[in-house]
Amino acid sequence: MISYLKGIVAGIQKGGANRYLLTLEVNGLGYDLQIPQRLGQQLPESGGMVQIFTHYQVREEQPLLYGFATPGERDLFRHLLNVSGIGAALAIALLDTLELPDLVQAIITGNIQLLIQTPGVGKKTAERLCLELKTKLIEWRKTAGFFVATGGPEPGIFEEVQMMLLSLGYTAHEVSHALHVVSENIGLPKDARVEDWIRQAIAHLSSEQVEL
Repeated sequence: MISYLKGIVAGIQKGGANRYLLTLEVNGLGYDLQIPQRLGQQLPESGGMVQIFTHYQVREEQPLLYGFATPGERDLFRHLLNVSGIGAALAIALLDTLELPDLVQAIITGNIQLLIQTPGVGKKTAERLCLELKTKLIEWRKTAGFFVATGGPEPGIFEEVQMMLLSLGYTAHEVSHALHVVSENIGLPKDARVEDWIRQAIAHLSSEQVEL
């Protein structure tokens, strides 16, 4: 119904459970949009002109607007809502916990350990996400216009390497990108030892931090 809104940030309120409410003034009208925490922290507090991509939903006869930074986030949000047991709050939590490419890749590759990092997502919910969305997202990502790493260790090794690197304080996006680079640039075999993947990934991540 409403694809996007372009207007002035009139205010941002932080509610419970990391929920953010954006009031956007468009041609003299104020629209309230529920937005991910990540977006709420990026927007100016007031006065800035922004474009927000929207999803319109009616729940218990109450109209609601959800806002996202990109069409990709908005479209993935819609995909998540089509999964049984996934409501708007949980879909936004998934988008807040993982960056868009990492969330898509986790679902496609069946990375349960990464998905359950989202508050409220247990093993059964994560498995259902992968089962119901894998095929759809494989097709959707071809036209979504974002990078999804395809290189890296085989699934069993990937989860162990990823959990170790996450425990060291790296983000899911940093880990995913590092493993892709190690796979593509160094040519480490998919079935190489866990220790080799971890060592090469840390070497790459450390070199990036030095450059910064």
